[in-house]
Amino acid sequence: MIELINLTKKYGENTVLNIPELIIPKGQSFGLVGNNGAGKTTMFNLILDLIRPTTGYVMINGVRVDKSEDWKYSTSAYLDESFLIGYLFPEEYFYMLGDLRGWNNKKVEEYLKDFTELFNDEILGVKKYIRDLSKGNQKKVGVVGALIGNPEFILLDEPFANLDPTTQIRLKKLLRKIVQDEQKTVLISSHNLNHVTEVTERIVVLDKGDMVMDIETNEKTLKELEAFFAIDE
Repeated sequence: MIELINLTKKYGENTVLNIPELIIPKGQSFGLVGNNGAGKTTMFNLILDLIRPTTGYVMINGVRVDKSEDWKYSTSAYLDESFLIGYLFPEEYFYMLGDLRGWNNKKVEEYLKDFTELFNDEILGVKKYIRDLSKGNQKKVGVVGALIGNPEFILLDEPFANLDPTTQIRLKKLLRKIVQDEQKTVLISSHNLNHVTEVTERIVVLDKGDMVMDIETNEKTLKELEAFFAIDE
């Protein structure tokens, strides 16, 4: 379970995030949407203890992220290219993550076989450094890297950006499988309302740092979200 309690982040007099309480139970697929500057990336950074809150705290499985390192064993994330190591081959990057999370190279190789369709012969064995891959293929490396080691909690910021339509469909299928079959807690931030409604069972909308909607996903959710964001047109 992830808990955000009285969580705020201010820069000077500007409040960029204000969440009195938000609880994300284990095994939930959770979507986070909002316009640019709504506070989505700030929220993810606070959950991962990459920045410090102005007030409040985050707990993962009962552990405050700013007081202990224990939560890191159960949590993984891919937010952007800064999580990658550009001078490594994808295989080297996966081996490194496996080593950090207690997997040997053989176990990593076996696990990567599940992503043959997603990789589409463009990642493994191509002898390209990660920095020389396309933006879409870098995204594939980052997302799959976040899954290595069997984490309980997975945070993905804009996982569908820079991916072609075929890969987007394959990734949605993969994410649904992770939640339904493996009972992982997956948090997805996205600007794409269609994608996020298809792969998450609950969606929170942020607007200028405030949590303005918290809804369960159903057949009416997409229209409800479109109606909300159409107000700013």
